[in-house]
Amino acid sequence: MTHDDLSLCRSLLFLPASNPRAIEKARTLGADMVVLDLEDAVKPVDKEMARTAAVEAAARGFGSSVTAIRVNSPGAWQDRDLEAVKGSAAVFAVVPRTAGRDDVDRVAAGTGKPVLAMIETAPGVLAAAGIAPATSGLIVGTNDLGASLGLRRGSSRQALTTALQMAVIAARAAGVAVFDGVYNKLDDPDGFATECEEGRLFGFDGKSLIHPNQIEAANRIFSADSEEIEAARRLIEAATGGAERFEGEMIEAMHVAQAQKLLAKARA
Repeated sequence: MTHDDLSLCRSLLFLPASNPRAIEKARTLGADMVVLDLEDAVKPVDKEMARTAAVEAAARGFGSSVTAIRVNSPGAWQDRDLEAVKGSAAVFAVVPRTAGRDDVDRVAAGTGKPVLAMIETAPGVLAAAGIAPATSGLIVGTNDLGASLGLRRGSSRQALTTALQMAVIAARAAGVAVFDGVYNKLDDPDGFATECEEGRLFGFDGKSLIHPNQIEAANRIFSADSEEIEAARRLIEAATGGAERFEGEMIEAMHVAQAQKLLAKARA
């Protein structure tokens, strides 16, 4: 995957920049993006070391995976993060707990990199429509978002439905990519797959991951399967313009455009 079209990005693997073993292993995996985390996953005592390690890791790269670095929230740590990311080989800077356009502009100016903004709070959800146009994409941080909304830990994902859809709407209105949040139950592959399916139905381009074992399912589910591809081809071939019947359903130009987009994404 190239960084030119993030709608092709199906899996974003977050890993602590302070964990050299995780960094080395990530070079052998198939995540579309590797996000080196300087924020929540790193202990305060390890912040300086993690920053140096992230720059070194980005310089080596992760094969075909695009590299991003998530900086800390505003403050002294972020100031040093921005300077380090600016001189790094990372393609994207990731902004945590984005509450408004100013948060994005600060990181973009400080790093000179395109930005991915994390929507993790109630203010962030309400401001998403203004945030998205200044970014290359939005990432919903579902754990922090649930806490911001006052949800009990382990609450049904249904409680986040409105916020998730608001993020998707904001991203689509701005013409940028949008990514679903993480799934915390590492020993529940079926639950993870179900949430990926739901995320794709909601309109997300891909999903944030916290474990290598989640990569395969995310890449598979956020890709068009052979049945979808063949159905898209049949629809395009059958369409003659205007509203018409196709395999028991009514289709029009909008459906043809969707089918063409699906095939283009599958080819890419």
